[in-house]
Amino acid sequence: MEIKSVNDFKEYSSEKFTKRVMFKEGGSTVFVLNFEPGQTLPAHKHPGTNVYILVLNGSGTFTVDSKQQLLKEQDVLLITGDEELSFENTGDQSVSLYVMLNKIPDERFTQDI
Repeated sequence: MEIKSVNDFKEYSSEKFTKRVMFKEGGSTVFVLNFEPGQTLPAHKHPGTNVYILVLNGSGTFTVDSKQQLLKEQDVLLITGDEELSFENTGDQSVSLYVMLNKIPDERFTQDI
């Protein structure tokens, strides 16, 4: 058993969003993305995997295949690897997203940035 606190992975930077990896086991990884107001996650896909995203705090706009959706604290989003995803913190508070990838496509998705 391994226990970690999500709060230990909420690290914000005024320069760009941050990604902090909590777990990496086999083909899955769990990480926290942290955004200050106005920061964005560029459009991208996760080929061959499903992506589960829980909004831990704050709110922001997700764009999935050109469709925009505002999500807030405690909302959960599921997308497939074929869908293109981007995110923008459109609110006035910091946002943290708890993200789980199953069957990670390659190692670049498992690194802190």
